[in-house]
Amino acid sequence: MRLRHRSHASRRPSLALRAGRAAGAGLFVLLAATAGCSAGQAPRPDAPGAWHLVFKEEFGGSALNSSHWVTCYDWNNNGCTNAGNRESEWYQPGQVSVGGGALTLQARRVTTPGSDGRTYPWTSGMVSTGRESWDGTPRFTFTRGYVAAAVRIPAEQGVYPAFWLSPITRVTPPEIDVAEFLGTSRNVQMSVHWAGPGGKDLSSAGHYGPLDFPAGYHVFALDWEADSLTWLVDGQARYWMTDKANIPDVAMEILLSLAVGVPDQPPAAVDSARMQVEWVRVWQH
Repeated sequence: MRLRHRSHASRRPSLALRAGRAAGAGLFVLLAATAGCSAGQAPRPDAPGAWHLVFKEEFGGSALNSSHWVTCYDWNNNGCTNAGNRESEWYQPGQVSVGGGALTLQARRVTTPGSDGRTYPWTSGMVSTGRESWDGTPRFTFTRGYVAAAVRIPAEQGVYPAFWLSPITRVTPPEIDVAEFLGTSRNVQMSVHWAGPGGKDLSSAGHYGPLDFPAGYHVFALDWEADSLTWLVDGQARYWMTDKANIPDVAMEILLSLAVGVPDQPPAAVDSARMQVEWVRVWQH
């Protein structure tokens, strides 16, 4: 889920899929386990420091909190997609629901016409704290802090669940992927992207697994400091980065998305999948 440099006239960024590590990657080091929290416990930062809560979403009630979330990218025009990834879904608000204390993003194999003139074999859901239209105001952005979400990913093959951060500038890199499942539901990928010479998109990724992630909720978190990035899974730090030159220093919005057909199409027997989120929080020093 990576937004790249864009032409202002086009009003549609080009996004590109990358997996694994790119040249010039920063140093990632496996961290020792820290005291953690499960999805059933009161969420709190699993990192040292005096934290204060700046964003809280519990997904209560029966409707999405529109003061926190929108259901498309900024280029929303009766739906949207991530064209640069050649995804197979057209995102629509009807595929986003709230109930039973959770947000649900539902992917369905339904032929869906997009306002971009293409027809998509799937429809799905996403949410963002960004803008509901190109000229809108972002719902919420932050620069540095501890962001966490309790997420249950689908087990179906051919879908691409992700929890990630994208810059308010709409120009990427930089970008931070808190947790994404690319071609697998058993190994989580955690990555950061930064601009190299000539604006080239460079990245580094850490991985954790194998684990049966679809079996239940897991807490994915990022401690974003000025001089380090630390990724945590269920309260245990898995990777960190300390190359300050490659750490983003720009306000970011939060995104949760369930893409389809990346890197492979779902098997013929798969006609639906769902990603659920119990809560999202952001703390800062």
